[in-house]
Formats: sequence, C-alpha cells, structure tokens
Amino acid sequence: MSTECIDPWTGGPQGQALSPGGQYGALASGSCLPPSASASWSLPRWRAYLAAAVLCYINLLNYMNWFIIPVFIGCLLVSAPVFGYLGDRHSRKATLSFGILLWSGAGLSSSFISYQYSWLFFLSRGVVGTGAASYSTIAPTVLGDLFVKDQRTCALAVFYIFIPVGSGLGYVLGSVVAELTGNWRWALRIMPCLDAVALVLLILLVPDLPRGAAEKEEEVAVGPPRSSWCEDVRYLGRNWSFMFSTLGVTAIAFVTGALGFWAPKFLFEARVVHGLQLPCFQEQCGSQDSLIFGALTVATGIIGVILGAEASRRYKKVNPRAEPLICASSLFATAPCLYLALILASRTLLASYVFLALGELLLSCNWAVVADILLSVVVPRCRGTAEALQITVAHILGDAGSPYLTGLISSVLQTGRPNSYLQRFLGLQHSFLCCTFVIVLGGGCFLLTALHLERDQARARQSGKGTLDSKDVASRNTESQGLLSGTSTPAEE
Repeated sequence: MSTECIDPWTGGPQGQALSPGGQYGALASGSCLPPSASASWSLPRWRAYLAAAVLCYINLLNYMNWFIIPVFIGCLLVSAPVFGYLGDRHSRKATLSFGILLWSGAGLSSSFISYQYSWLFFLSRGVVGTGAASYSTIAPTVLGDLFVKDQRTCALAVFYIFIPVGSGLGYVLGSVVAELTGNWRWALRIMPCLDAVALVLLILLVPDLPRGAAEKEEEVAVGPPRSSWCEDVRYLGRNWSFMFSTLGVTAIAFVTGALGFWAPKFLFEARVVHGLQLPCFQEQCGSQDSLIFGALTVATGIIGVILGAEASRRYKKVNPRAEPLICASSLFATAPCLYLALILASRTLLASYVFLALGELLLSCNWAVVADILLSVVVPRCRGTAEALQITVAHILGDAGSPYLTGLISSVLQTGRPNSYLQRFLGLQHSFLCCTFVIVLGGGCFLLTALHLERDQARARQSGKGTLDSKDVASRNTESQGLLSGTSTPAEE
C-alpha cells in the first residue's frame, strides 16, 4: 500500500511504501506527515545563537552548583540513563526545566539542614547530582540540533569551556561567601537566584527542537512505534565508533579522576622531599598545592577545549577522520608529558609543573571533539541515550574507581618499606605511572574509532530518524526498488 508523502527537501509530494512491520520510522529520503504536521523546521540564526548562549550559561551554573560541595557521583550514574531515555522520547525542554528545578530546590533546602541530620544533607547533595545528570545528558543533544558541521564544533567548544570555568567558580564562590559571611551555607542560598534566571531564560529563549532539526529540518511525526530502550542500546552496541570513542573517554576520565584526587597530595609530598615544605601528619594539611593545581586545571581546560575544537575544525577540511585522529594524537602526546611530570618531580618541581600543565591541556583538547563524534555517528533519536551511556561508562570505569585504585597500588608498593615521606612519595609516584598506560590505551581506542567513523556517519545519515542497521537499510532499499519497478516485495521484518 502506498500513500502521499511530503518530501522534506522540496516540500512536494512523493510516493513511499508504508511498511507495517517497520520499527524506527521513515527513511532519510522522506517521511509521511499528516496534514496538520509541519514538514520542515526553520530557526533564525540569531535565535540559535541566543539559545546556545542560554545553554552555556546554565552549564556554568550546573558545575558551580556541583563544585560548591561536590555531589555523590552514584546518583548521577543511576539517573543519567533515565534522563537519556526521557530525553529521546519526551520534551527535552521540559526535562531540562525539571532538572534545573531539582538541583536548585535540593541545593537551597540543603542549606537549612542542621549538622545533626548530616545524612539528609548528603542525600540532598545526591539529588543535586541527579539534576545535574539531566542537563549533562540532554543539553549537548539540543546543541546538536541547533548547529551542524563547523558551527556545531564551535558551539560545543564554548559549551564545554564552562565546565572548568564553572568548577573553578564553584570553589571560589564557596570560599569567598564563607569568608564574607562566616557561613558557607549562604553560597547554597545565592545560587537558586541565578538558577531562577536560568529557568526563565530556558523557557523563553530555547525552542523545543525536533530531533534532527539541524540535519534534516524535520522530524517524523507519524509512523510505526518508536524503538524501545533495549533496541536503542543494541543499536549503540553495534555502533563501533560510539563504542570505541566511549572507551577512549573512559581512559580520559580515569586519568583526570586520579589526578584530581591525588595530584595535590603528590605535589605536597614532593615539596616536603625537596625541603620546601614541613611534613604534615594531620588529616587536613594547609598547602597551596590544591589552589595551584586547581588554577592549572581551569586555565588548561579553557585553552585545551579551544585548541582541540579549532584543530578539529581545520583538519576536517582535509581529512574526514580528523576528530578521532586528533583525540588519539593528543592522548599519545599526554602520556610522555605525564610520565615526565612524575619522574622529574623528585628532581625539579618547576619542570614537573610544566609537564603536568601540558598533560592537562592535551587531555582537555578532547572534550568538545568527543561530543562532536557522538553527535555525528548516532542518529538523532538515540543521542540522549548515547550521551547517558557514555557518561555512565566513563564514570563507572573511569573517575569513580581510579582514585581508589591509585591509592591501593601506592599502599601495596609501600608494604615492607620504611614509613617515611620519601617512601610515601615514591609509592604514589609509581602508582601514578599506571595512568600513562591507560592514556595510551585510550589513544588506541580513538585510532579504532577512526577506522569506523566514516561508515558509522554514513549509516547515521542514511538511517535518518531511526536506528536502522545495515540489514534494515538493505531491505528497505530493495523494497523501494520493487515499488519503482511495479513489483511487490515482502514486508520488512
């Protein structure tokens, strides 16, 4: 049976066979829309830029809320797949609004919890993490539907710049407010005012875009039932570019997690070994190393994201596999920088700081580029789920366990040795060396991504708004040829 369809490119009618057993909607070549549905989506360029600016502002607040008092990562891991599912099937604007209300309300309420109910305070901070998961999962997919190609790369770069900026401002706001008011809880009471502004801007200025709006300027309005979450996961499991890039991101998260937790202590002990710092045997030791490392992280994060995005934008003009090759190259360059930073720490602290900063800068080159890879190889209707799974895997196998593993290796290496600052320094130094091997493995994963990138990008474009695999596409092409020749074909499985 055939029906009259609207070609999304020309606006004219086209013939298309309706497949009663199809699972994922219309083909990329066109879609059947009811008379009341719009066949195209257009957005003025200034509106797209304004919406992107609002999303970046909210991302800044997201990480400021997070790092005033870091949240429990377990809540983010549990809730990310849920929000990925909702973001692929329901209004993303409504889901983002709910996330802002969630983290803002939880943050404000936690400021009034007394010390005797510390468990309730920790629970509320976990709810903040749940709200953050909604934004981290869905917001990049909205940017992916606002822009394409070079503009998308630039928009993602600006978006991810606000992660280190927001993280640093969160620490600064907490310390400054505590110093001015004598009560750090006022930082949690200031943020909801900024969150309220963000919510109003989101509602007024960010459109509820159709999925795939930037690529096709239309969204399938009717058709066969949407794929289930399990079917989406199976599709992503067969998407090798997504799988290998996720493993590469996991390696990056592993190293950044270990560095963020142990690097200040390592630098402190290096200063003690050099005689520049008195030993400290308390739980909390006053030192400037945390502040210096934090400043390096923010500065290298901003510069690295810009450099990575610009290199990707330029290199893509001559090599379609530029994005994973840039990620692989930056990780392979990070490994010797990290190695030299660790080895030279016992000889000269200045050189150690220089190579540590270079290593962090090279790591930061990947954040926007990896997001661009995901958006280009995954069909629009699965991007929320893909973002959620990548976040979950990267945290579970990466920064959630790397601090513990690094500390465990350090403790094992110190077994049977004298209990001295020198041995503690050497144990931590040697345990950090595992990060250099992990980062090389991450670079290898991005090389494998480069091998599959063009094929998976072509599949994402060919599959349009669904999650068809190669067998599905082949069967539908056969059906289309049969219609053109006037012969019938079997119904699609």
